[in-house]
Amino acid sequence: MKDLTVSNIERQNVLNNRFAVDEIQKRLDISGMLFEGEYWLTKKMVADFYAVDISTIDRYLGSNSEELKHNGYVLCKGKSLKEFKSQFAHLINEASKTTQLGLFNFRAFLNIGMLLTESEKAKALRSMILDLVIATIHKKTGGGTKFINRRDVNYIPAAITEENYRRNLTSAISQYVQGHHTYKYAQVTDLIYKAVFKENAKEYREILCLDSKDNVRHTLYAEVLLVISSFENGVGAAIQEQYKQNGKKKLTIEEVEQIVGELAENPMQKPYLNDARTKMASRDFSFRDAYHGNIAEYLKAVTPEEFERFIGDESVDFEHILESNKDVLKRLKQAEDE
Repeated sequence: MKDLTVSNIERQNVLNNRFAVDEIQKRLDISGMLFEGEYWLTKKMVADFYAVDISTIDRYLGSNSEELKHNGYVLCKGKSLKEFKSQFAHLINEASKTTQLGLFNFRAFLNIGMLLTESEKAKALRSMILDLVIATIHKKTGGGTKFINRRDVNYIPAAITEENYRRNLTSAISQYVQGHHTYKYAQVTDLIYKAVFKENAKEYREILCLDSKDNVRHTLYAEVLLVISSFENGVGAAIQEQYKQNGKKKLTIEEVEQIVGELAENPMQKPYLNDARTKMASRDFSFRDAYHGNIAEYLKAVTPEEFERFIGDESVDFEHILESNKDVLKRLKQAEDE
């Protein structure tokens, strides 16, 4: 089970998911004091809820100040403090000479609850948070996340692009590479997958718990597909060029492996490869609860904008779109049968 107390990425994945945060707020029924369009709680209110001393809250504020400020903790001062005290002096029990007041919005309140190890209430809250995050994502995706990548409006154009460049590659493999007519396609594909995200198709299937009938490419995010498109096109062109230089002698798999390796190390490819690895590692970890150990160094929190793209108002109903675009469905089916 994930431990929110030790991972900033896991905490931020919760806090960046407004759908989960809204559901947690409904369950807790905590509102606070409405000021300037947002509900706020004082340090004492937070300490009372979690049944810890204010000094404990202060200690966490000191050791995690940047994270808590990023997620909504503020020091209310000056004119804002004067206005706040004029409205809520009877609730906050602060001395009239106080020049600053620490306030938590709901996200910051959850944030410190994910950090507190001394509080049993915080421990119970963390358990509830993890359950609700999973339930919220599944509810938004209709019960499963295997193909959550298809909810991105950019997925279908990327899939078609990748299919077209894939044909360029398979044509080059067919004409210019030695080996069994079936096996060599899988071998070259594995070389490309290994270069792009450091896993072959079998390893990727195991991490995502895919069925034998599932096409790996149909689970990839749009950005990853476009990087693979670029890579496949480059490999196909390099195979054809090497074939000519070999005096029209077909290439061995070892020669193709060298081509793939050189392309992966090309400085022009590095930014695109790194971006694809970051998106795959981060999104799979958050949305699919899948951990890619070989690219763990690229793991980051999923942004609020990404949550909108995949489970929010910007996400799309893939099946509905395919029903409306049957020609696209046919092309994707042909790619799956290859």
